[in-house]
Amino acid sequence: MAVVAAAPLPVVQTAPVAKRKRAPFVFLGLLVVASGVATAIYFTRLGKETTDDAQVEAHVQSVAPRIAGQVKKVDVSDNEAVTVGQVLVELDDRDQQVRLASVRADLAATNATLHAAQTQLALTDKTAKANLVAAKGGVTIAAASSGSTNALIDQAKADIVAAKSRVQLAQIDRARAEKLHAAGAVAQNEVDAKVAVDEQAQAMLSEANARLASAMANRSNSSGSVETAQGRLLAASTVDEQLESAKAQVALAEAKVAQAQTAVDRAQLDVDYTKVRAEIAGNIAKRNVEPGQIVGPERPLMAVVDLGDTWVVANLKETQLKDIKAGQTAEIEIDSFDGTFAGHVDSIAAGTGSRFSLLPPENASGNFTKVTQRVPVKIVLDKRTDAKMLRPGMSAEVVIHTK
Repeated sequence: MAVVAAAPLPVVQTAPVAKRKRAPFVFLGLLVVASGVATAIYFTRLGKETTDDAQVEAHVQSVAPRIAGQVKKVDVSDNEAVTVGQVLVELDDRDQQVRLASVRADLAATNATLHAAQTQLALTDKTAKANLVAAKGGVTIAAASSGSTNALIDQAKADIVAAKSRVQLAQIDRARAEKLHAAGAVAQNEVDAKVAVDEQAQAMLSEANARLASAMANRSNSSGSVETAQGRLLAASTVDEQLESAKAQVALAEAKVAQAQTAVDRAQLDVDYTKVRAEIAGNIAKRNVEPGQIVGPERPLMAVVDLGDTWVVANLKETQLKDIKAGQTAEIEIDSFDGTFAGHVDSIAAGTGSRFSLLPPENASGNFTKVTQRVPVKIVLDKRTDAKMLRPGMSAEVVIHTK
């Protein structure tokens, strides 16, 4: 019997072999898609710089008292809108009021002292000049009196000489008359007459001597008067020195008045400082003060946020700053709002954020690792109404059109 050979079975391809054949086509398709996406992204972002490291900023005034004290009253509540100069907190001002009253009393006393010194200056000016004139007149009078006395002395000396001559003549006539009377040549009455003339001449001599003695005494007195008058003139000649002394007292009093006025101004400032006021207009935030607390300059009481002037700070990488310039338009997306806000680049910070941190990097010490830094860029919103909607600290995404 013949053997019939079996026909060969057909070869069937397995799944791995089919996949290996399709793999190049899949990879090529993915490469084309990736290239298209990359090309689209490149042309989409061409002329733009984007960052999601951005936040809203605003002017924030930290409110703290200028002096220490106890809180008497808090005049604002959380989130309340306030104006410039509005009283936010009042401190107990009784101690400051007492101090102010005390220094005001000191000021009044120093003003009185100044007035007295000014009056004394005017009095010294007039009195010293009057004393000088009187002293000069006294010297003139004393000198004139001394000259008159010398004339009287000369007159008295001349009278003595004349009186002595008369005495001598009278004595000779008396002696002659007595001799003639003894001889019986003249009568007694003639002798008596010569005796009377002799006695009269003696009296006149005594009177002349007395006048000389009186004139000499007057000259001694007048000499003392001249010296006294000259001494008074010397004392009165210190007019300039007396005026300078009085002016110095006035200047000293004026300095004390200025010092007292400074103390009053300082005390008045302390009274004013008991009312803590807002320096900017805005809304109250972070209020942490209550009546009765003891506060001081080192402790902030609250903050005032100016919501009317907010802006966005975009922290761009330093590699993104090449084409960034002031005035370029920007689109801002805020996480809290739908849509975008229009703005423009206002300015670029003068340094990176890390350079102004609490502990700036010191590349010259230790191991250096290069890290791409970020530089703050200030973005200002074009519409003021949009700026009022924002709150400091909100997150934002910024797109800057560089072309």
